[in-house]
Amino acid sequence: MIYAKVGDAALVYTGDYNMTPDRHLGAAQIDHLKLDLLITESTYAKTVRDSKHAREREFLKAVHKCVSGGGKVLIPAFALGRAQELCILLDDYWERMNLKIPIYFSAGLTIQANMYYKMLIGWTSQKIKDSYTVHNPFDFKHVCDFQRSFINDPGPCVLFATPGMISGGFSLEVFKRWAPSEKNLVTLPGYCVAGTIGHKLMSGKPTRIDLDKETHIDVRCQIHQLSFSPHTDSKGIMDLTEFLSPSHVILVHGEKPQMSFLKERIESELGMPCYYPANNETVSIPTTKNLKISATDKFIASCSTSQARDSTQKSNLICGNHLSGANGDEKLAEGILLMEKSKDAKILCEDELLQLLGAEGHSLQFEPLLHSRIGEAETDIVDDLASE
Repeated sequence: MIYAKVGDAALVYTGDYNMTPDRHLGAAQIDHLKLDLLITESTYAKTVRDSKHAREREFLKAVHKCVSGGGKVLIPAFALGRAQELCILLDDYWERMNLKIPIYFSAGLTIQANMYYKMLIGWTSQKIKDSYTVHNPFDFKHVCDFQRSFINDPGPCVLFATPGMISGGFSLEVFKRWAPSEKNLVTLPGYCVAGTIGHKLMSGKPTRIDLDKETHIDVRCQIHQLSFSPHTDSKGIMDLTEFLSPSHVILVHGEKPQMSFLKERIESELGMPCYYPANNETVSIPTTKNLKISATDKFIASCSTSQARDSTQKSNLICGNHLSGANGDEKLAEGILLMEKSKDAKILCEDELLQLLGAEGHSLQFEPLLHSRIGEAETDIVDDLASE
């Protein structure tokens, strides 16, 4: 999650997150912040998922039933996230059940992703960190690389293939070969965008899918849909929104009908203005325009009425603050506003800035020459001006 603040205005942009821990990553966490705006994903704006353990049991049961009957299991998954989550689950189950059926990864990004998971073990869940002292949980005992020549091999197996929505690539190539068999299983562990083959499979049980005018896929395989998506559900979105209590909420990364439903919930249950703008639509949200500025002790001391100048006098310094004297007259305390990246703004005296910069003060003398014609005579007027 990203936290940004300008002056008093602050916002959080969540990105993809999950409020429920899984086998390799912990739950999303964030400090309690005072926010003007929360921008949150809303992929599952209207969905409340079953318990994690129930989903895991259902997934393992479906996979085991398929391979026990001699079938092949295709698990379309993206290289990062769900692939590692489900590999940990299956590898542990295979060990407990003493299964010898091969589990494959498609070569490519997933293999590289596993390498980075091993390198960045410190970012994983506490359970993974604890087990790492004994062995690396991403060194899967029952998972090996898949070669394209294995596609038509007889016998059961489990294959993780990318991309996760069967929108093309290797997962589509394997789906074409395995979909016509009733013994095989396609299990969809995550969200699929409308228009993809994965979405068509989740929307019903099609018997045929047309890729183009000349390419058709007969679908006789079993279809199993189970949400192991890394996106949080509607309960998680509501919990995070209530915890942060922002002044405004913007929903992104979702489907319009579901976002509309969640917007009404947030406004009615939490009393927060909520928006779900379309792509390229601009939303203007009012925020405070105040800028918090600290002042040095020396500047504060210079603000006494005996040192502050009358506000009617012309000032050549960078910034000033109007003060009221004992008699009600306005005075002007002069100082320099210093704004540094990632630091609070502050006002300080001129000599403090020079000391901070390691520079010396300088004085400049100006001598403008003005030409004036009065009748036939030309007069030079010289006015000496000096400033310190």
